[in-house]
Amino acid sequence: MKFPQQGLYAITQTADKSIQQILLEVEAVLKGGAVVLQYRDKESTNKNTLASLLLKLCHAYQVPLLINDDIELALQVGADGVHLGRDDGDIAIARTKLGPNAIIGISCYNDVERALSMQALGADYVAFGRFFPSNSKPLAAPAQIETLQKAKQTLYIPIVAIGGILPENAGGLLAAGADLLAVIGGVFDKQDPEIAAKEFQQMFAT
Repeated sequence: MKFPQQGLYAITQTADKSIQQILLEVEAVLKGGAVVLQYRDKESTNKNTLASLLLKLCHAYQVPLLINDDIELALQVGADGVHLGRDDGDIAIARTKLGPNAIIGISCYNDVERALSMQALGADYVAFGRFFPSNSKPLAAPAQIETLQKAKQTLYIPIVAIGGILPENAGGLLAAGADLLAVIGGVFDKQDPEIAAKEFQQMFAT
């Protein structure tokens, strides 16, 4: 499965939720038009089970599932790829283990030079952020809009923006060069995640 060129990039919100609740919320977001899902989970002990169920659900909607931080888990469940931060493993190791068709995304924070080097190493997309205050990463260093503008001029792979993104603050990120918007609370904090996802997806329809 290929990484999409634009759209809503949903990231799971798993804390204090049952597997059933997570699956229901994820399906709502997929119905709302999310084009990729990242399984991010800092707490669960049964990640294999949940990752396998999420993979099945995503593929029912023709959406790729990426695993955050964990090359081995991605390999075990046959996920479509991984998203790696600075301390989460080497892109070359991920490519060797997961194969030539795996999607490999890299966190580049506020660093265009890192993004250029990761693109050269074979990354399928890069992510910058956080752009706004974020509950999921409250201590993450902020990223600048100028970084997106510079990245758009120098990169040919898709650019993801992340960090506290809501429909009301996302327009500037898209205008600056973001191709996808990575969102956790902006969809999963809402009473109706499907409607929240549709609100984001409509931003890409114009």
